[in-house]
Amino acid sequence: MYSTLLFLHSLGRWAVLGGLVYGIIRAYRGWLGNQPFTSLDNTVRHSVATVAHVQLMLGYALYFVTPLLQTFHLRDTEHDPGTLFFGFQHVVVMTVAVVVLTIGSARAKRQPSSAAQFRTMALWFTAALLLIFLAIPWPFSPLPNRPYFRFPF
Repeated sequence: MYSTLLFLHSLGRWAVLGGLVYGIIRAYRGWLGNQPFTSLDNTVRHSVATVAHVQLMLGYALYFVTPLLQTFHLRDTEHDPGTLFFGFQHVVVMTVAVVVLTIGSARAKRQPSSAAQFRTMALWFTAALLLIFLAIPWPFSPLPNRPYFRFPF
């Protein structure tokens, strides 16, 4: 189960990033180009938030079954920065990012004009993307790092 969750969470990262980038591009293009907020824009807004929530649930499931954190204690993390990152920082920042994304999606849905919908979506989704970029364990990260894909075999 652990390796399957790890694989799905690794793949989900790219779905969230791709969806967010696509949503941000549509939002800025609509906002700066004074375009109408179409049903496709609404679908993108909703789909990005949904994929992010699924990814967060996969992450929580992984968090509770990972062997790395079976003996996690915050007081012991000074000896292992990787445990601190995955035991605390990663999960907290990603949760905050999904909350920011959800608030932005909900607020964009309720705006009275297309320009306001696009602006709200663009700003909140950009903030969520920046938080996600900070908390992903990239292969080049000075923090604990992981490969771009984790395979179950």
